[in-house]
Amino acid sequence: MKENRYDDPVFFEKYSQMDRSKLGLKGAGEWETLQKLLPDFTGKKMLDLGCGYGWHSIYAAEHGASSVVGLDISHKMLEVAKNKTAFPQVEYRCMAMEDMEFDPESFDIVFSSLAIHYIQSFAPIAEKVYTYLKPDGVFLFSVEHPVFTANGTQDWYYNEQGEILHFPVDHYYEEGKRVAHFLGEDVVKYHRTLTTYLQTLLRQGFIIRDVVEPQPPAHMLETVPGMKDEMRRPMMLILSAQKPGETEE
Repeated sequence: MKENRYDDPVFFEKYSQMDRSKLGLKGAGEWETLQKLLPDFTGKKMLDLGCGYGWHSIYAAEHGASSVVGLDISHKMLEVAKNKTAFPQVEYRCMAMEDMEFDPESFDIVFSSLAIHYIQSFAPIAEKVYTYLKPDGVFLFSVEHPVFTANGTQDWYYNEQGEILHFPVDHYYEEGKRVAHFLGEDVVKYHRTLTTYLQTLLRQGFIIRDVVEPQPPAHMLETVPGMKDEMRRPMMLILSAQKPGETEE
């Protein structure tokens, strides 16, 4: 089942108040790490899966991408993205990534930011991405870290005074549906292990280039409430993989 909480008016309004919604890439704690892993966009064709407000699609266009296709299941998210985007080479389409269909070798880069943990199965997406990428093409994506998704609730354990004790990690090897409490609402996500992410890419034929657990930047630790606690456990995982070139296959 493809869930789309972002078209729910109450949930969308809460999401729109987050720093990453109001400030864009600079409001995302993982951005400084992710930015260093981005490929050269000059003259490249990019597919942005779960593009949301379009921040990364816009960034790619600003840095020379010849064309960008942004996909998202949320009409509300895409309305905002279209209003923010002034580049004619950026096109947005409302669809679930599970339903996407493109010609083989259509893109140089396939990118996704914090969206793949919303899909039930990763393998079919990895297979499609591999097909759509040109030789030497890059698949770069971020997801919620398996340590963060394992227990499901995605909240700390607290003492009687409301102080944080620790973060629960349980049922790690039991992959599948989790109901997380996000922005005061129940949201369905899917937990999978680090092994599943990596082995799925390798079995598909990708070469893994980077595996990174981003830490919050130092300047956010003092200025953003709760950010210091993000140093106590990983919240996100960034993976970069490459489709082999013709001589490597």
